[in-house]
Amino acid sequence: MSCEKLLRDYLRKRGLRLTHQRELVLSVLHELEAPATAEEIFARVRTRSQNVDISTVYRTLELFQELRLVSGFDAGDGIRRYEHLGVAAPHHHLVCQTCGKSLSVPLAELASLTAYLAETYHFTTDPGGLTLSGVCATCQKA
Repeated sequence: MSCEKLLRDYLRKRGLRLTHQRELVLSVLHELEAPATAEEIFARVRTRSQNVDISTVYRTLELFQELRLVSGFDAGDGIRRYEHLGVAAPHHHLVCQTCGKSLSVPLAELASLTAYLAETYHFTTDPGGLTLSGVCATCQKA
C-alpha cells in the first residue's frame, strides 16, 4: 500500500481531510535525500505555496509520525530531524558527532541491545526511536 493511500485512509478514519498543505509536506518528504529539520521542510514547502505556515508543518509532521510515515529523531544537538519512511519498517539511527551524518540501522541489528535493555532495566525502546551518537568512519580517518 502506498503511503498516500495509507495517509488518506488514516485521515478518513479520524474524520480528517487530505489537505493541500498535507500533500505538499508529503511531497517534500518524498524528495528528501537526507533527514531534514522542520524548518528545512517548511522552506521547501514555501517554494511551492505561500499558504503554509511553520505551525502547519509541525502539526503535519506530528500526524505523519503517528502514522509512521515519518521518523523523527534528535541527532544529539537538540534539533529534531525527520525522514520519510513510507511504508518501510522503522529503524534506529547512528549519528556522527563530528559531521552530523545520519545512518539508518534496521531494528533487527540492534535487537540484542534492545532486548538487554528490556531485561536488565525493564525499559522498552521505541521502535525507530533509538539514536546512538559516535564518530563515522570518514571522520575517524580524518
